[in-house]
Amino acid sequence: MQSKIHLGKLFFIGLFALIMSLNQLPAALAGDNVWTSSGPEGGDIETLAIDPLTPTTLYVGTYGGGVYKSSDGGGQWSSINSGLTSTYVNDLAIDPISPTTLYAATNNGVFKSSDGGGQWREINSGLTSTYVNALAIDPITPTTLYAATNSGGVFKSTNGGGQWSAVNTGLTADRVNALAIDPGSPATLYAGTIDGGVFKSTNGGGQWNPANTGLTTLNVSALALDPDTPTTLYAGTNGGGVFKSSNGGVQWNPANTGLTVANVHALVIDPDTPTTLYAGTSGGAFKSSDGGVQWSPVSVGLVNTYVKALAIDPGSPTTLYAGTSGGGIFKSTNGGVQWDPANSGLTATRVSALALDPITPTTLYAGTDGGGFFKSSNGGEAWGTVDTGLLYLDVTALALDPITPATLYIGTDGGGVYKSVDGGDQWNPANSGLTYAYVNVLAIDPGSPSILYAGTNGGGIFKSTNGGVQWNPANTGLSDTTILALAIDPTTPTTLYVGTWSGGVFKSSDGGGHWSPVNTGLSADRVYALAIDPITPTTLYAGIWPGIFKSSDGAGQWNLVNSGLTAANVYALAIDPVTPTTLYAGTGDGVFKSSDGAGQWRALSTGLTVARVDALAVDPITPATLYAGTYGGGVFVYHYDPQPTAIYLPVILR
Repeated sequence: MQSKIHLGKLFFIGLFALIMSLNQLPAALAGDNVWTSSGPEGGDIETLAIDPLTPTTLYVGTYGGGVYKSSDGGGQWSSINSGLTSTYVNDLAIDPISPTTLYAATNNGVFKSSDGGGQWREINSGLTSTYVNALAIDPITPTTLYAATNSGGVFKSTNGGGQWSAVNTGLTADRVNALAIDPGSPATLYAGTIDGGVFKSTNGGGQWNPANTGLTTLNVSALALDPDTPTTLYAGTNGGGVFKSSNGGVQWNPANTGLTVANVHALVIDPDTPTTLYAGTSGGAFKSSDGGVQWSPVSVGLVNTYVKALAIDPGSPTTLYAGTSGGGIFKSTNGGVQWDPANSGLTATRVSALALDPITPTTLYAGTDGGGFFKSSNGGEAWGTVDTGLLYLDVTALALDPITPATLYIGTDGGGVYKSVDGGDQWNPANSGLTYAYVNVLAIDPGSPSILYAGTNGGGIFKSTNGGVQWNPANTGLSDTTILALAIDPTTPTTLYVGTWSGGVFKSSDGGGHWSPVNTGLSADRVYALAIDPITPTTLYAGIWPGIFKSSDGAGQWNLVNSGLTAANVYALAIDPVTPTTLYAGTGDGVFKSSDGAGQWRALSTGLTVARVDALAVDPITPATLYAGTYGGGVFVYHYDPQPTAIYLPVILR
């Protein structure tokens, strides 16, 4: 009998321990209670840098997503942003002697890493202009480096960035785009400026002199020196193509034969055969095999042809990398004959719009800034580009027909509205009557989906009553025609609200027939986002600069509801459709959540590696699933894990 009681106790204790262990499994193992990066892959690439000693190690700087690193020649990328407080990276420079030391030029100064990007720290002492466009390192004494700024000319450091000093004597242009150092005589360097042409110094920046004879375009975006004959150099310009000097900048001559694009953003020279060079332009990549005498396009496979950055493998110069505007990285192993995407793990896309299928919310769509339009059919686990005709458009707005979600619309920056009736497989422009092609926001009447509204960037509101076949302006009473937000009352769809650039909020009670300002209590004019309570639609919220305002009487009176909200800029708002007192704000400092109708906010940003959130979406069927579209980090997914509940079992002792 005694042994039986002992066995029963052991059974109970073991079962209890098993239950508790199941309840206490770390949520992060399933991606719960933390934001998880989802994609899509790609991004806006500003700069590329290759480790000169280990060329399979390379780095990219992105616009909004910080720095990514690959250790296998672009096969796989990882974000390396620890300590990097600015994710807008304009240039990267690697110490040629100790390549684990690298520097990042950002919109907020210079950052340094001594461990291959594992950790970054700010090094801005003495740098009075912190918008840094370019960096250059002395190849013989790498602790000497130069920073080109957007408003303060050139700065120099002789102690690895510990202290900076302006070196601008004779430099009459303060906006400097590019720097280049003579590898054999590092005291000789060149600065390419915006509207000032090229300047040259022969004493390490102590004195600059213009070197523009023959340079007919003075907006210089790229410089490259022949490593064997550094008096031979090339300048890429905005508007004038490529210029070449064979005497250290004394005289320039156009070198554009065959170069059909005038805007040149990047130049690289083959280190083994310096007469071979490549140009990255707004219309693809070009190659010259005779020192710029003749150029030929080398863009096969380069589906995004806006090339902003180029890098060449110093050990195998037929291996090249191209960084594009929105399309991420492309790689060629045969001197540009063929390019292939190399974006695995590179989720630096700037997501400007999100939309979920209301019937099958695991189907979601993402519109990006420069990267085109993407679709996921499995809740963001995998993404695919939608229709090659829309690749690399700036997609600014999304709207799905709530009754027939296979019908959807996108608004674009410059291309107006496109419509698909088959879930995004095929698209057609829907712009008849739409006289402004820059569309910021779209909204569909939930009861009559053939009625939709487009808010434009300067043209006000346009309305269609036939599914985009024809648009007509609907601006009577609207004093500000730059529309940033648009919301429709779900129970009375003829009641509309718009948020504007400088006029606050306007309301229409007749389907856009007439608008009136409704700004009582609203202390700011720029309204980025609007959200309406789906159950009590007289309750609505406005995301502005700065903060959030709430109205409980249909915009009759607004009140500031910022308690706990530390971010100033609110770009997106989303409401839980089941429990509307739960709402979310996408800000310049991550996501915030309120569970009491904006009475109190708390940060909800664990795992969110990019601070700025421009779009939010809540799963209408499972509101515990959220999606955030970030400016430079793609889409992040958040799954709420409910608190473990106690499980009571009868204790049976036998």
